[in-house]
This record gives sequence, structure tokens and C-alpha cells, in this order.
Amino acid sequence: MNAPAPQEFLTLQEIVAAARSDLAPGPWSYLIGGAETETTVRRNRHALDSIAFRPRVLRDVSRIDTSAKFLNHPVRLPVMLAPIGGLESIVEGGAAAAARAAAQFGVPQMLSSVCQPGLEQTAAAADTLRVFQLYVRGDDAWVDDFARRAKDNGFRAFCLTVDVAVYSRRERDLMGRFAKPWRAKAAEGAPFQAALSWDKVKRFKDKHDLPLIIKGIATVEDAELAVQHGVEVVYVSNHGGRGRARPGAHARAPRGGDPHLPRPARRDLLRRAHAGAPRAGARGDHARYLQRVPAPVATCAGASAPTRCTWPPWRGGPCSSAGTRRRP
Repeated sequence: MNAPAPQEFLTLQEIVAAARSDLAPGPWSYLIGGAETETTVRRNRHALDSIAFRPRVLRDVSRIDTSAKFLNHPVRLPVMLAPIGGLESIVEGGAAAAARAAAQFGVPQMLSSVCQPGLEQTAAAADTLRVFQLYVRGDDAWVDDFARRAKDNGFRAFCLTVDVAVYSRRERDLMGRFAKPWRAKAAEGAPFQAALSWDKVKRFKDKHDLPLIIKGIATVEDAELAVQHGVEVVYVSNHGGRGRARPGAHARAPRGGDPHLPRPARRDLLRRAHAGAPRAGARGDHARYLQRVPAPVATCAGASAPTRCTWPPWRGGPCSSAGTRRRP
């Protein structure tokens, strides 16, 4: 008979179940829901489940190194805590708690512009590799102010989210009569979101020296345009199925698989995308972005939770703060 493991959580399923128990219905539905009938949420899950590894053997994996670099800075894993709006309704301290966990574990954090306690206080909470993500809800001067503040507070890159030209219809939230406080002012910023274009990307690159990330790329053509505009990081994402009603799954997004492009052109795009920008969320990527996992984890155990989930018990795996690399 196996001895009971001392850790509170040994599987992701346990974390999700505990988060469901701890959260009120409104925040829970906001956390796990998607746009309209949530078709894209299901497509995302199916796409991930359909990915298979080609297992090579006899490679001596007794000692492994999972460290990587992001924007030329060393990180413990090629993983970043993705921006989550309204994290403060899920865990006390909101983005500041996530910043402390990211710093403790040694991975980057991307801060959402619609997450409290805001840019300055989150930066002051922990010394971590951080990126600021902005929903464009103001004019050029408004964007420039955020860029200046981000640079002044040690953010190493700036991210524009581009897949929310219009607000999505989230039926879970509607049925539960749940709305985040910042949504009350959403109409004020809607015209600026709708007007976002590649010209705005060029203007940002011409004016600011912060590395630029474009979040929400989901086609080969847009990935190519991003590289042409000098974007440093192409963030492949469909907003977790929360932004648009029926885009394709992000795990199948621009990997050179667009059937409308000739095969040589697809290979050339991948080569240039890798040369010009670390790509996230697709094959050959430099980093993966955790979005739905950190929030349930933080719900269960606060800021320290992302560094406490260890599997398997005999080694410090990707969720362990111990970082052990050998089995006794």
C-alpha cells in the first residue's frame, strides 16, 4: 500500500476542484468560460489533446536542464504567467500575488492592464522579469503614457492585445448576471479598440524602444506582418476562446500549416518568424503562456501556490520550488 503523500495537491484536477469549491459562482464562470457557446474553448482543448510527442529513446535524460531565455533574460522554465484581467477577484492581492509567485519560482509575469493593483504596485511587489500588456482604450497619448510608466517601473517589454476589436458576448457571465467592474466603462474605450491597426503598431515601434509583443495572432499572414513591422514577439493566442466566438484553436495556429499558402512559403515564414521574433504558443516556440492554470492555483493557496505543486513526489518537477533534477 502506498504511503500518503504530504503535499496537498498532486494533480491539476485536485487544484481545479478546490478552486471550484472556493470561488463564488460569478468569478468561477468568468474564469473558466468563453465567448458565446464556448465552441472555441472546446476546440482548444481538443487541439491540445490531439498533439502527440515522438518519443526518442536512449538519450540519457538522467540530468536535464529546463532553463531558457526570454528576451535575452534567463528563466527557470520556458513558461510565462499570462495576463489575466480581474485576478483580484480570484485571489487576494491580485497581480501582486502572482508577481511574488513568479519571482519565487523564477519565471516571467505578464501583467494585464485590467488587473489590480495596477502597474506601479505590481512592479513594487516583487523583483521579477515582467511584461506589461495593454488593451488599447485611449488615444496615442494614452498609450504613450502607459509605455512610459511601464519602462520607468522595470517592465522589459510591452504587449498590445489585438484580438478584441469588439467585446465578446460571454453567455456564462450573462446568465449569472456577472460583470467585472471595469466593464461598466467599456463603451468609452471601444472606439479605440476597434480602430487599432498595423499603422498603430508602426507608430509604437517608431516612438518607443521597449520590445513589442503582439498578443492575439492566429494566422500565418498576421504573423508575417508582425515580423515585417519589427515586432519582437508574436504571441499566438485566441484569448482562450474568450474573445471571438469561433476562431480556430490556438494550438493549431501559425505553425506554417495554412493551406492557402504554398508549402515553400510556409517554411520561409517559419524561418523568418523564428529569426525575427520568439514565437509563443506554437511549434518551435521559445515560451509557453499559462493562463487558465495559475488562477485556480492561486485561488487554493495564494501567492505561494504556483511554487508548491510538486509531481512526481520523488523529484522537484516543473511545479516545484525545490528544483531538484535527480531521482534518489
